[in-house]
Amino acid sequence: MTRISIVVITRDRREQLLRTLERLAALPERPPVIVVDHASTDGTAEAVRRLHPDVTLLTPGRNLGAVGRTLGVRHARTPYVAFSDDDSWWEPGALTRAADLLDEHPRLGLIAARIRVGPDGAPDPLNGMLATSPLGRAPDLPGPQVLGFLACAAVARRTAYLEAGGYHPVLFFGGEETCLAYDLAARGWGVCHCPDVVAVHMPTGGVRRGRPARQLRNAVLTAWLRRPLPVALRHTRELAADARRDPQARAALRELLGRLPAALRARRPLPSAVEAAARRLELEGAVA
Repeated sequence: MTRISIVVITRDRREQLLRTLERLAALPERPPVIVVDHASTDGTAEAVRRLHPDVTLLTPGRNLGAVGRTLGVRHARTPYVAFSDDDSWWEPGALTRAADLLDEHPRLGLIAARIRVGPDGAPDPLNGMLATSPLGRAPDLPGPQVLGFLACAAVARRTAYLEAGGYHPVLFFGGEETCLAYDLAARGWGVCHCPDVVAVHMPTGGVRRGRPARQLRNAVLTAWLRRPLPVALRHTRELAADARRDPQARAALRELLGRLPAALRARRPLPSAVEAAARRLELEGAVA
């Protein structure tokens, strides 16, 4: 039985996506691959249909942001789903290891993988932060507990992901992972780092325009969505103060104000135990 699928989201990066699909097709696990094309204008969908007819191609007709991953998960027919972006893939054997861990640990909802970056396979700095998470280990989980991960280096239990609601639509893109980790933990699912599950990230073209501002915006929106009111207010004040001198913070503040009403309507504060974990990470300056 096939245990794991891969969901890839993409937009206007045809050549990067085709390289990624070649890598995924060569994996020994032969996972089913689902591509969600966010209304590309560079012939991406046509190229996938022609060169990779075995891939399930979803074309929602617009850019769904991170919610595109949830569309892919809904179409998956396997108990576990790994995620790639159009510039990332998985090491041979990594998906088998991930599926084994998920089989062996029924409370495990999401694996935050170890990440190799670039042609030399350099370790991503996030690896060390995940490995040294101050949240420690739980006896029924295979690695350090975390509340952060990189979306293109994660493997989820499909039922857990859907129960948590997937990525929040208010956030769109940029630091959207934290809210999903919160929502998984709030439902009792474990989120942990498993360094023997390895993803490869081959970023090209530099940071996409507007991404730094979106990450700042989403850090504050996540606080409004899930954290206590004093925490959300503090994050907002800090962003407003930074906006006086930082153009990225100014852009983030403008975007925050536009999305804040929707965040308030969807506000659902975390259970006390998860809030305590989030507070501990914040106090210790950890991201994981």
